[in-house]
Amino acid sequence: MVARAWRQPRLPSGPHPIREVDISRLNDVFSEAFTDRYRRDGLAGVRVPNLNPAVWKFAIADAGRGAMLWRDDRSNVVAFNVAHLSGTEAWMGPLAVHPDYQAHGLGKSLVGSGIEYLKAGGAKVIGLETMPRTMDNIGFYSSLGLNPGHLTLTVTIEGEFAAPLPTGVTAVRLGGLEPNEIEKSVGRCLELTQSVLPGYDFSREIRLTEELALGDTIMLYSAEKLVAFAVCHSVPLVEGRVREELRVLKLVALTDQLFDELVGVLSDHARRSGTRRLAVRMQSAYTNAYRRLVNRGGKVRWSDLRMTLEGYPEPMPQGGIVLSNWEI
Repeated sequence: MVARAWRQPRLPSGPHPIREVDISRLNDVFSEAFTDRYRRDGLAGVRVPNLNPAVWKFAIADAGRGAMLWRDDRSNVVAFNVAHLSGTEAWMGPLAVHPDYQAHGLGKSLVGSGIEYLKAGGAKVIGLETMPRTMDNIGFYSSLGLNPGHLTLTVTIEGEFAAPLPTGVTAVRLGGLEPNEIEKSVGRCLELTQSVLPGYDFSREIRLTEELALGDTIMLYSAEKLVAFAVCHSVPLVEGRVREELRVLKLVALTDQLFDELVGVLSDHARRSGTRRLAVRMQSAYTNAYRRLVNRGGKVRWSDLRMTLEGYPEPMPQGGIVLSNWEI
């Protein structure tokens, strides 16, 4: 027999930039980490599927230098954090550590690197979303300086043909415009967003949605003035699935009434684009808008807890609505 000296394995190296060739391994870590999380929460029969590679490409492009991963000593991807910066609003997600590398400080490094990057980018809001029933996650993020806030509720509405819009209000699809008009519309969306929440900027998400053919941006005009818009994706979220829903990623509306009218147009667009329903990631702080969805027959399908870093809270507009999905 030969005695061998025990040595602790090397800590994973990183952060390294995420590339599109890493998507397959990202999916492996994503599925293993969240399946393990469900198992520890008592849901042993749940297997989390892979995300659609098209959705990963959007997330990586949207995050830019904020898309980061960690590798073990065999160059295998073992953790990642996709940190997004949209103007002064910033959030992290998805982020995960492979179960074999948890409880060794890698998660702390993961979140810390994301926060450091977002602070350096000028973020005024820094947050993430986690499952509200998972006490371990809430306690972990709280230990790193994040505070629990309101919920994000995924509310779905069955697709249906919209009622006529009020006189003077028209709906326009960004994807239906001529190329020279698209950039003008992106600029109008930025102006509207910053009039409701200064510093917020969804221009990159709008452009990427159009460039990658993931969905569309629906705009409402009143007397030739942009008064509401929503960025929505119709591609399946899960790899290998058919189109099931039209997911709203970002939404801005000047009033609750315009929000209601925009939801009607989106429900109609969901039906015409070959999806069964509309899914709105509704921040529960907007109680009036949430009630409008429920009154339309909306059903709550999922809940996430929003958490924000101490000193980087999420603001509420003085008037109007800004929904910003902190997931992909």
